[in-house]
Amino acid sequence: MRIAAAWSWRLLVVAGVVALVLFLVVQLRELVVPLMVAMLLAALLVPFSAWLQRHRWPKWLAVAVSELGVLAILTGLIWLSIRTVIGGYPALRDQTLLRWEDLKRFLLESPLHLSEADIQGWMDGLLASLREDTSSLWSGALSVGSGVGHFLAGFLLVLFATLFILIDGRGIWHWIVKIFPRKARAAILGGGQAGWITLSTFVRVQVLVAFIDAVGIGLGAFILGLFYDGFPLVVPIAILVFLGSFIPVVGAVVSGALAVFIALVFMGPWQAFVMLLIVIGVQQLEGHVLQPFLIGNAVKVHPLAVVLLVAAGGFLAGIPGALFAVPVGATLNAMIVYIARGDWRSNPHPSVADVVPPTRGRRL
Repeated sequence: MRIAAAWSWRLLVVAGVVALVLFLVVQLRELVVPLMVAMLLAALLVPFSAWLQRHRWPKWLAVAVSELGVLAILTGLIWLSIRTVIGGYPALRDQTLLRWEDLKRFLLESPLHLSEADIQGWMDGLLASLREDTSSLWSGALSVGSGVGHFLAGFLLVLFATLFILIDGRGIWHWIVKIFPRKARAAILGGGQAGWITLSTFVRVQVLVAFIDAVGIGLGAFILGLFYDGFPLVVPIAILVFLGSFIPVVGAVVSGALAVFIALVFMGPWQAFVMLLIVIGVQQLEGHVLQPFLIGNAVKVHPLAVVLLVAAGGFLAGIPGALFAVPVGATLNAMIVYIARGDWRSNPHPSVADVVPPTRGRRL
C-alpha cells in the first residue's frame, strides 16, 4: 500500500503538469501551431543548409537558398495545379452538367418512379448535409485562427521562426537549456540533440511517404486513362495528393474524392469505381504499411504507437493534433530514452561546455 500510494501521488503530480502544459498549448494555439510548423520546416531545411555550408557556401546564402527554395517549390506546385485546373474548368463544368442530366434521366425512368420534385428535394438535402459535414471537418483545420489576418500572421510567424532557427538554432537551444538547473543541462542538451535527429528523420520520411502517395494515385489515374482516351487533370491531382498527405484526414479525403469525381464526370461510373479502388488501395498502403512501419522504424517508435498517437492527437486537437502527434511523440521518446540511458554522464555532448561552464575545483 505504501508503494502504491507513493506511485499514485507522483503520477498525479505528473498528470497535473501534463494537463497544465496541454491547457497552455490550447490557449496559445495561434502561437504554438505556427512554431511547430516552423520546427518541421527547419528539420527539413537545416541539413540542406548545413550541406551547402560544408561545400563553402556563405552561411547567409545557404540560409536564403534553403528558405526561398522551399517557398519557390511550394508556390510552383500550387501555381501549376491552379493553372491546370483553370484551363480544364470549362470542360469539367460541361461534363458535370451532362452527367447530372444523365443521372436525372436515369432516375426518372427507373422503376423507383421518382419525380423532378423528389430529385430536387433529395439534392437540397444532400447539399445541406455536405455543408454541415464540411464545416465540421474543417473546424479543426481552422482552429489556429479565423480570417485572413490570422492566417497571414501565422504564415509570417512560420517564416520568421524558420529563418531564425536556420540562422542560430543551436544558440536558441543553448539559451533554452540554460533555463534548467546546472546538473540537468548535460542531459537536456544531449536529449535535445537526439530528439532533433529523430525529428529530421521523420520529416524526410514523411516527404517520401507523400511522394509515394502522389506517384501511386497519379500513376493509377494515368494508367486508367490509357484504356479510356486519357485521364484529365492527372498532374494537379498528383500535386494535391502530395500536398494533402501532410494534412491528416482532410487531405486524403479531398484529394481522393477529386480523383474519383473527375473519373466519374469524364469517363463514367465504372471507371470512377476503379479509380475509387486505386485511391483506397494507396491510402490503405499508406495508413497500414508506410505510416506505421516506414515512419515507425525511422523514428524508432512501434507501429502500434504511431497509429495510437495519430488517433489520440486527432481526438484531442483535431487536424493539428493528428498532424503533430507523431513528430512530437517520436521526439519526446528519443529524448527520454537518451536521458534514461545515461550516456550524457560518461559521454556528454561536445557543446556541453557552452551551457555548463566549468567551475573551480569541480569536474563536469
